[in-house]
Amino acid sequence: MLTEQTLTKLKDMRLEGMAEAYERQRSDPEAAALSFDERFGMLVEREWVHQQERALQRRLKNARLRQNACIEDLKCDERRGLKREVIAQLSDSHWIACGQHCIVTGATGVGKSYLACALAQKACRDGYKALYTYAPRFFRDLYSAHADGTLARFLRRMSRFHLLVVDDWGMEQAKRSQYRHFLEMLEERQGRGSMLITSQFPPDTWHETIGDATVADAILDRLIHGAYRIDLKGESMRKQDNGAKSQSG
Repeated sequence: MLTEQTLTKLKDMRLEGMAEAYERQRSDPEAAALSFDERFGMLVEREWVHQQERALQRRLKNARLRQNACIEDLKCDERRGLKREVIAQLSDSHWIACGQHCIVTGATGVGKSYLACALAQKACRDGYKALYTYAPRFFRDLYSAHADGTLARFLRRMSRFHLLVVDDWGMEQAKRSQYRHFLEMLEERQGRGSMLITSQFPPDTWHETIGDATVADAILDRLIHGAYRIDLKGESMRKQDNGAKSQSG
C-alpha cells in the first residue's frame, strides 16, 4: 500500500523518471544489496535523464525543423564547400553562445536547408532554443504583426530563441518596411542570439534585394562581420537522390 502511495505521489509531482526507476529497483533482487545512498542516487540520475530528454523533445518540437537532419550524418567534402574544420567549429554550438551568425549560400538543391536544420538540431541537443522559419513566410509574419499591432510582441518572442534560422532569404521580394522590421528584430536580438540565414544569392547582391541602401548597410553590418560563411557547390542533391532511386528501381 505504501509503495502505491509513493508511486502516486511521484507521478503527481511529475517525477516519472524517478517513479520508473523506483519500480525497477523493487523488481530487481540485486538492488537490495545496494546502500540507500546508491539506490537514491540512481533514482535521482534517472529523473535527471528523463527531464533532460523531455526538455530536448520540447525544444525540437518548438524548433519546427523542416528536415530531420543530424550533423553527424553530414559528409564533409571541400569540393562541395563543406570544410571539416568549419563544420567541427559549428558543431559544438559555441558560436551560438558567442552570438555569432552563419550565412549559407548556394544553388537550389545543394543542401542548404539540410545543413541549417542539422545545425539547429545540434543546438537543441546542446540546450539552446532554436526556431526554423521559411523566409517568405517569416516576412509575411512580420507584416501581419505590424498590421495588427503585435509587432513588439512578435520581436520579443523572436529574441527568446538562441538560434533563429531564416531559410531561402531573397526567394521572394519583401516590402521595404518589412526589411526595416527585420533590422529592428536584429537590434532586439543583438547580444541575445545567433542568426543562420540560407540563400541562393550571395550577400553582395542583398542591397539590390532589400532596395534601401541604408537599411541594407545596417542589416549586412550586423549579419556579415565575424559570421561563418559557407558557400555550397556541386550538383543538386535532389538530382542525385532521384538518380539513385532510378537505378535501384
